[in-house]
Amino acid sequence: MMSSVRRLPRILRLFAAVLFCGISAGVPAERASIVIQSTTSTANSGLYDYLLPLFEESHDIKVNVVAVGTGQAIRNAMRGDGDVLLVHAESDEKQFVADGWGVERFDLMFNDFVLVGPAADPAGLQRADSVSEALKRISFSGVFFASRGDDSGTHKKELALWRSAGIDPSGASGDWYRETGSGMGATLNVAVGMNAYCLTDRATWISFANKQGLKVLYEDDPPLFNQYGITLVDPQKHPHVNVKAGQAFVDWMTGEAGQTAIAGFRRSGEQLFFPNASP
Repeated sequence: MMSSVRRLPRILRLFAAVLFCGISAGVPAERASIVIQSTTSTANSGLYDYLLPLFEESHDIKVNVVAVGTGQAIRNAMRGDGDVLLVHAESDEKQFVADGWGVERFDLMFNDFVLVGPAADPAGLQRADSVSEALKRISFSGVFFASRGDDSGTHKKELALWRSAGIDPSGASGDWYRETGSGMGATLNVAVGMNAYCLTDRATWISFANKQGLKVLYEDDPPLFNQYGITLVDPQKHPHVNVKAGQAFVDWMTGEAGQTAIAGFRRSGEQLFFPNASP
């Protein structure tokens, strides 16, 4: 081959040499990547913008996030459209694992839900002794309530709270109970426009820029606890799952580096998530 190269013009010899060296050296390996099926609250809060560069720099793994409601994220992961599931509906996550779709679920972090609404508080939520009483006050007053209505973790929590209060709001759908079928930010915008009450996770509320006349009216009640979990999608169901890179992400998020980073994430001086992964 080299004798043939010597007979070529100089520019072609240079090209041939580069090509030959490239073939000899081999093509550089493609950077590993994973897909996270995630709830919108972690994305809307800016948490991933803060965390992922730290992980990607230390592991040279590209992380792509699909941010949808928890129910949709779980269905996406069941179809194999992701390597890791990070959502906030613990019972559904455990069922995901029990049904063989996930390897093992780990607690990751928590915050809480809050009830926001018009500052005038026409239903009197600030006088409520429990979240159940707060919801009863809303239903009795007939003041608008904006629900995500999208099978997200927040929507699941909201429905559970209504059930605990002994209320089925579906009968008021289209009246005082308005289902948006949208994410948390869009639903908060609807609440602002309608001067309505709304259940939201605190992280999204802190990060939400269009509060206008809405404020937190009920908070700090144990039923409003909001736990997030992380699960590697089971490769026995979906062999294409990037087990090595996905497990590296799970280990980092639940390990000291990830937990410290989660604790350090703040907006407007407030901590948005509180790490609680078991050692």
